[in-house]
Amino acid sequence: MKRIMRRTTLILIFALAFIGGIGFFSFELIVNAGSWVDQPYNAHVSGGNGLEQAGAIYDRNGYVLAETQDSDRIYNDNISVRKGLLHTVGDNSLNISTAVQSKYRSQLSGYSLIWGLNMPKSMRNTHDITLTVDATTCAAAYDVLAGYGKKGACVVYNYKTGEVICSVSTPGYDPADPPEINESNESEYEGVYLDNVLSSVYAPGSIFKIVTSAAAIENMPDLYSRTWNCTGEKEIGGHTVTCTEQHGEIDYKTAMSHSCNIAFAEIAVELGKDVMNSTAKKAGINNSYEIDDVNTAKGHFDVTKADENQLAWSGIGQYDDAVNPMQMAIMCGAIGNGGKAVNPTYIKDGSGDLLQLIGFKKPDEFQLFNGDTANQLNDVMRYTVSDYYNYQRSGLFEGLSVCAKTGTAEVGEEKAPNAWMVGYAQDEDAPLAFACVVEDAGYGFEFACPVADAAMKAAAACLRGEG
Repeated sequence: MKRIMRRTTLILIFALAFIGGIGFFSFELIVNAGSWVDQPYNAHVSGGNGLEQAGAIYDRNGYVLAETQDSDRIYNDNISVRKGLLHTVGDNSLNISTAVQSKYRSQLSGYSLIWGLNMPKSMRNTHDITLTVDATTCAAAYDVLAGYGKKGACVVYNYKTGEVICSVSTPGYDPADPPEINESNESEYEGVYLDNVLSSVYAPGSIFKIVTSAAAIENMPDLYSRTWNCTGEKEIGGHTVTCTEQHGEIDYKTAMSHSCNIAFAEIAVELGKDVMNSTAKKAGINNSYEIDDVNTAKGHFDVTKADENQLAWSGIGQYDDAVNPMQMAIMCGAIGNGGKAVNPTYIKDGSGDLLQLIGFKKPDEFQLFNGDTANQLNDVMRYTVSDYYNYQRSGLFEGLSVCAKTGTAEVGEEKAPNAWMVGYAQDEDAPLAFACVVEDAGYGFEFACPVADAAMKAAAACLRGEG
């Protein structure tokens, strides 16, 4: 009798598992059919590479970025727009896996779980996609960034609505005339399929002083009355920490605006490992963000095993610190928005998947800083621009009240530093956050700043209806 009961119980367990499995896979098939079709190995399901009958892709103003004419995929007639939006829009291949034409191929092709590609036209919704990006802004940023002949990235987004206005990655190529990449030229096109805005991480250099500032604001009550002495170098933990200038006796706000390494190295050591780790975690440095079904690369900050000298360098964005450009734009947007971050999106009309329609989606907003910390960071970052940057370059961010920080991150291997600039505008009619990086370049103010300046001016003109 016991044997029969055991067998009956096992059969019941297997039956329930089978029914549950069928239910799970049925749910997955119904909900995620489009995602299945979008996988590179299923390109044949939507016809060739899925673009022979694909809908059009438009920018926020209705300019055509890509469309199909007589089974041929046609791209915008402006070469700077085509190249600048290559990694956002994609090309006829599936090599840029994060691009819209790869991620949303099923929607563009009009694929249906029931009808496949044969749904009657009278029953079809439009399979066009409108993006939040502005073609003019992307072209302006691309022309400056590509002019360096370096790898890099520039992103600008509306930190109130989450709309990405500009997303540019280099190196790239013309999707209307893609190169044939082989062994003879693969070094020239190394990393060309990677969207650096979403999928790359870099040593941050002095832009990380924003995070160290947040830690200091929250844990050093006498921060604004303190001074540090910078002679251009200081021995910390048995090894030298260097600064690009000899600042002399310097207070916190001046140390931030003039980017004094000595002051921030000492601040990081005084705050200690636990405070630095917890602040970086709260600021989202170790996070990956989901941007329209694409997960950004994770940044990195962990000084648990660092010695005193390494802790000092970590506070100025060196040691093994790493950040992602989109992540930095989100963080800066949160400061401009009183501490609350709004998740970015490229898709103006929504992706249209079932989970989104029935309400199963991640929150659009999340807190990175408390309000008081954000307000103080806002003040010191605005002071950095008005006290220092504006006197170095006339016309910088003209027409905008920008708060920002540059960075020059040493990477070794006989390479020039990564040049950074991150920040945001305080203007109500142009609530824009940005992050720009140029690899193997030099000083952030020299290389990243012109890219940020061009992108922000064009993006503001777009939002203000001036473009």
